[in-house]
Amino acid sequence: MNHISTEGCTMNGVTLLAPSIRREEEVLTADALRFVAALHRATFARRDELLEARRARRRSIALGKDPAYRADTATLRADAEWRVAPAVPDLTDRRVEITTPVDRASTVTALTSGANVWLADLEDASVPTWENVINAQLNLHDGLRGAIPELDPDGPRPTVIVRPRGLHLPEKHLQIGGRPVWGGLVDMALYLFHNADHLISHGSGPYFYLPKIESAEEARLWNDVFVLAQKLLGLPRGTVRATVLIETITAAFEMEEILYELREHAAGLNAGRWDYVFSMIKNFRQRGPRFILPDRERVSMSQPFMRAFTEQLVAVAHRRGAHAIGGMSTVIPAPEHGEENDRALARVVRDKEREAEAGFDGSWVAHPGLVPLCRDVFDGVLGQAPNQLDRLREDVEFSDRALLDVAATTGSITEDGIRANLRVGLRYLESWLRGEGAVAVGDRMEDVGTAEISRAQIWQWIHCEALTKDGEIVTADYVERLLDEEVDALERSAEDRFDEAREILERSAMRAEFPDFLTTTAYAEYLCRTRPVRWVEEEMAELVSA
Repeated sequence: MNHISTEGCTMNGVTLLAPSIRREEEVLTADALRFVAALHRATFARRDELLEARRARRRSIALGKDPAYRADTATLRADAEWRVAPAVPDLTDRRVEITTPVDRASTVTALTSGANVWLADLEDASVPTWENVINAQLNLHDGLRGAIPELDPDGPRPTVIVRPRGLHLPEKHLQIGGRPVWGGLVDMALYLFHNADHLISHGSGPYFYLPKIESAEEARLWNDVFVLAQKLLGLPRGTVRATVLIETITAAFEMEEILYELREHAAGLNAGRWDYVFSMIKNFRQRGPRFILPDRERVSMSQPFMRAFTEQLVAVAHRRGAHAIGGMSTVIPAPEHGEENDRALARVVRDKEREAEAGFDGSWVAHPGLVPLCRDVFDGVLGQAPNQLDRLREDVEFSDRALLDVAATTGSITEDGIRANLRVGLRYLESWLRGEGAVAVGDRMEDVGTAEISRAQIWQWIHCEALTKDGEIVTADYVERLLDEEVDALERSAEDRFDEAREILERSAMRAEFPDFLTTTAYAEYLCRTRPVRWVEEEMAELVSA
């Protein structure tokens, strides 16, 4: 395959806006980019429509219309006969899944972690610099083939599931017809193009986690992308398998419809706890005291609205023959901290026990030190069985009121909670601007999802004039004073980007406007600073005309 050069001028409305990356010729082949372009042309208009539908639905919720189970799909939900495709062999046992970024070191860590599944995260734990985008594809390619020196080429490895970027994120370094390509499409297409044949020949396949889905129509778009991609590559329909992250409040009301749209490609549902909390705050942030949550640390999976979400997810998934995968444990083991570490690990054990007892088939961890702990818990419930798909949870009541019962959440807003949110927001954004998407803050691994909760809570508390446990009204001036103190306490260097991080945090958490996502503004204004480069004329003309 010919490589498309990265020197020269832009041609025919197709533009690469990026500096040269080492080994990029292995990723940016003419055939691979022709594949990306074909998928883009077939989907960009529908993506635009779906993003506008999101905005319209959000406006409707803000005006007082609560989401509910869909009346137009009641017959589909009542049909007890349909199922998703049977699980493929290497996605039958998913009791422990580790999620990490896809830098070289994390790739080695994940592939040697002993987990059943590696969620190779190109979304919330990754920063979409062009270097990171290209290197992630190279690391996946090399890791699958045992071509990284630190890996035993014959050693056991987890099944790989790639999480591409969400529908809302563009890839501004790659434009077709003057439009940025949808970032998730780039991630999915390049991974599928370069690795599908290798995976199939080794008894596996191209598997994906689909993030930030908000409706069945968005799931239908992904399904159509998979159908077209498989046709273009000559793969049988159903080769691709996808697990959907249920991490938005609107998707929670459409779980069966989402599985139905993806049924020949569906592998499961995942309870994306942090983004789910963020989605709840974002959608109901202007709806008054009924939807105000306490400190983030208090919003556990045992709170009523979170428990209703997870129990309904297990019931839906198992009814339709799909796996149910539990949420993330972000604790970083620190034996040197003695009793404090023991308490943190005990909380993780309780969390995994709750999931296993609720019927989940597996769960996520963010650190390899938690893999044995999570495995022990699920081994205790599953024994020799690979999953709990036969546990249908017919006792679960499907209640839209329960999903929205935020008012029953216990806990308070405290100054410590506000400070913790500011600290996470500052430290995460500073690291994100330096290209690091998963960041240790204290004893937790933070990613975009937790940073989003932090800034969304601050925005809601300020604009709803929430009261702290001590009777303090949360105002912009009050939060600004705490932010000054948190900034003063930072260890600074000439190279740090805390000033920019503070600016982004203030804009997204303390101003009248509420950006839908932290990363869209940060990506456009702080990260995506690139220069145009040239592609070879003949190859570009061939790509455009294909």
